Amino acid sequence: MADALLQPDRGQPARTITLLAPDAFEPWLARQPQRVRTALVAQRFTGAAGGHAIYAEDDVQAVVVASRTDSWTLARLAEALPTGTYRVDGAIGPAALGWLLGQYRFDRYRTSETAGPRILLTHDVAAIDETVRLAAATGWVRDLVNTGAGDLGPAELEDAAERLARDHGATVTVTRGDALASGFPLIHAVGQAAVKERAPRLIELVWGDPAHPRVALVGKGVVFDTGGLDIKPSAGMRLMKKDMGGAAHALALARLVMAARLPVRLHLLIPAVENAIAGNAFRPGDVLRSRLGPTVENTNTDAEGRLILADALARAGEDSPELILDFATLTGAARVALGPDLPPLFTDDAVLAADLLAAGVAQDDPLWQLPLWDGYDEMLSSDIADMVNAPDGGFAGAITAALFLRRFVPKGIAWAHMDVFAWRPSAKPGRPKGGDAYALRACYAVLKQRYGTR
Repeated sequence: MADALLQPDRGQPARTITLLAPDAFEPWLARQPQRVRTALVAQRFTGAAGGHAIYAEDDVQAVVVASRTDSWTLARLAEALPTGTYRVDGAIGPAALGWLLGQYRFDRYRTSETAGPRILLTHDVAAIDETVRLAAATGWVRDLVNTGAGDLGPAELEDAAERLARDHGATVTVTRGDALASGFPLIHAVGQAAVKERAPRLIELVWGDPAHPRVALVGKGVVFDTGGLDIKPSAGMRLMKKDMGGAAHALALARLVMAARLPVRLHLLIPAVENAIAGNAFRPGDVLRSRLGPTVENTNTDAEGRLILADALARAGEDSPELILDFATLTGAARVALGPDLPPLFTDDAVLAADLLAAGVAQDDPLWQLPLWDGYDEMLSSDIADMVNAPDGGFAGAITAALFLRRFVPKGIAWAHMDVFAWRPSAKPGRPKGGDAYALRACYAVLKQRYGTR
């Protein structure tokens, strides 16, 4: 769908959108005929940054005033304008992405018809394919996260990986059953209470030339989180269909990497489980052995995401990748600290941190670095095992979760952990309420920067 909304400008009939900087509005307005000035005054359009007005001349025209042309400059118009074809008077730049994302609709469960498309013409033909790929990847994250848990379980995540592999010539390996219990005991423990049709598994996709640098992407795939025996209240469980948001991000980033044919050996890992409640559910106080070897005293069955990620990270590290990126809807503490818009970034690699933070600014996809504070590592101490999964007290919850994960990443490998929310609690232009991608474009930009020119 996205490719139909952004097309090369070959002089087709189209309505005009005029983009202006705030200081250019008054000179522009002075050059307009009286009927245009009257129409804008009637709409109380003052030229304030971020505003827009629509006026009738020979056809529908639109004026947008922006303090800068960013990814969301045209997003509101993409939602508000009548169906039709438009062109921007001047350069579009990154605003084309917002035009596409502003028309995203999740209609799987709707019977009503949606509005027709708004097509944007651009002279920047070289940027069309990349912009469409970014919009499609973001839309895929949104679709996966918005889908109800009854329609998206571990098997459906496996199907998504299989379809992705077929599209790009990758291979998929799935570990389940006895092999999962013996080889990935933490993943098995978390998912063992689910019904047979939703049994836990580790999904691995491999793509690319083995001679190229190895990059691992890991995504938390908890398709629904009851909290386990430490059951969540109903309000806390309401959005837990989104607890596979990390897996959605990792899948979408893998899709971008393969579509761009970046010269990397890609390894995608998705531990897919349902944290269910049954007689065989793992319990508070159980001591679990990890794939890496260290034992974990389970102090909270609702801190299950870090357990499944631990086994997946250990597996990723066995092939000595140059870089590991993991995505997880991991902690409420991250939302308390930074709110829904800013995913915390955790890494000990100063260069990687700088690259990701800079890319976040450049891509209008910000992250905020929180510390892997060594002083809090002792909070993970256990009286009977090598560590606990969730310290008592709740202090520095996002940090201690990241410190737990760090124990399963081999030293010397560049690693970054993104504690993404994967959900937008209220709509913004180009970003409807519901599932959403965070740090996806920033991470992709860093991968292109590091490997795209090799």
